[in-house]
Amino acid sequence: MLYCLPAQGQSIPSWKIANLQSYVDHTDSVLVINFWATFCKPCIRELPYIQSIFKKLKGKRAGILLVSLDLPEAYPDVVDSFAKANNYDAPVVWLNETNADYFCPKIDKAWSGAIPATLFINRRKGYHKLVEEEMDEKRFEKELMAAL
Repeated sequence: MLYCLPAQGQSIPSWKIANLQSYVDHTDSVLVINFWATFCKPCIRELPYIQSIFKKLKGKRAGILLVSLDLPEAYPDVVDSFAKANNYDAPVVWLNETNADYFCPKIDKAWSGAIPATLFINRRKGYHKLVEEEMDEKRFEKELMAAL
């Protein structure tokens, strides 16, 4: 099952962990999943250069998915408005899960649930790495190159 993600201007979809797992399972390119929230200052600092690096890599079979971990009361209005105001052109979804003990191990067994967190996946190489902290631009690019 493939998912169509909305173009800018449409509402951000609400996904369960099963939707996210299916999306990962059906992606054959390098995939970077950034977990963030509108209330997380370190998350907000790293999102602009994450997007700019991906714009430079068009055609290298790399994709990004921005997964909001905002609280239910922030969805959809706050998350949608925030993404629009910041011109996020990468696909954005809201993870409709509240039990981190349930969903975090499904992403990475070592994930404590802290954000920002970025998962780098290359299924063809068997590459899976979670970085559970804010990264500067240089570190993000280094981690991405390792996945490619």
